This record gives sequence, structure tokens and C-alpha cells, in this order.
Amino acid sequence: MKARLTASRERIIAAALAIMAAHGYAGCSVAAVAERAGVATGSVYRHFPTKANLFAEVFRTASQREVDAVARAAALETSAAKQMAAVVETFSRRALQSPRLAYALLAEPVDPAVDAERLVFRRAYAELIAGYVAAGVASGELPSQDAELTATALVGALAEAMVGPLAAGVAGPETISALIAFNHRALGVSP
Repeated sequence: MKARLTASRERIIAAALAIMAAHGYAGCSVAAVAERAGVATGSVYRHFPTKANLFAEVFRTASQREVDAVARAAALETSAAKQMAAVVETFSRRALQSPRLAYALLAEPVDPAVDAERLVFRRAYAELIAGYVAAGVASGELPSQDAELTATALVGALAEAMVGPLAAGVAGPETISALIAFNHRALGVSP
């Protein structure tokens, strides 16, 4: 019984994520999620009392996937400059591959509970980046700076810089190159 409930919950989350990727947060309804998941609408509400609860979980799931992908890419690099380039490139390329989902995760108007999840994962990105910045400062690769403040500012700048191009459908490889250059200048990376 527990395995069946878990499988049902996972199907609901996967269905909601797929709908959000195609139509954004505003294009999602509990009825559409239930239909796509192959369950009754009441089953969705059994697992998630409100649409906000459901999409807070969807945001957690999708955002954690993105943070994990960025962390894996950066872990392959050996310097702070290369780690930050990997962060920017991975974040941006994944956003460009699924622009509707990226826009929903970054900026689309959502319920307050969902917006709170957005802030949790901005913090997760900032903590990840702060580690790279602190290591770069400790090794002498980067000039002395407040790693947490720098990381928070870079996360905000990266997210904000992607919102406009994603919404307009004009982000491309040149956007990624410009964002990497911006990040390097902000960090004080020597050319």
C-alpha cells in the first residue's frame, strides 16, 4: 500500500513538472495534473491539500535537479574561475533547453508557498558558489572578498540576467559567454 501511494505521489509530481515545463505555472491546474498522472483529482488532493502545496513540491524537485546538475559540472573543474564558468554554463544551457520551465522556476508569478521554495534554492546556489569563491580566495586565485555576499550577488545577477532573454526567447550562446565574462569580472578573476 505504501509503495503504491509513493508511486502515485511520484506520478503526480512528474505530471505537474511536465505540465509546468510546457505551460508554465499559470498553465497548470490540479485537474490537468490528475489527468496526466492517470489519477482522480481527489487523489492529487490526498497527497497535496492545495495547488500551492503540490507546486511547492514540484519546485523543490525541479530546483534540486538543477542545483545538483550545476554542482556536478563545477566539481569537475579545478579552479574557482573554471568552477564558476561551469556553474554559469550549466545553469544557462539547462535554462535554454527548457525555457518555459526555467522562467517558471526563476520569475513567473506564483503562490507565496511556491515563491518561498524559490528563495530556498537561490540560497542553495549561493552556498555552492560561496564555497568556490572561498576556496579561490584561500588559494590566492581570487582577491579577498566576502564569499557569501559575492555568491548571493552573483546568483541574483545570473537569475535576473536570464529572465529577460528567456521570456523573449532570445537567449543563446553569446548570452552564456557574456555571463561567464561578467562573473569573472565580478569575482576579480585575472584575464
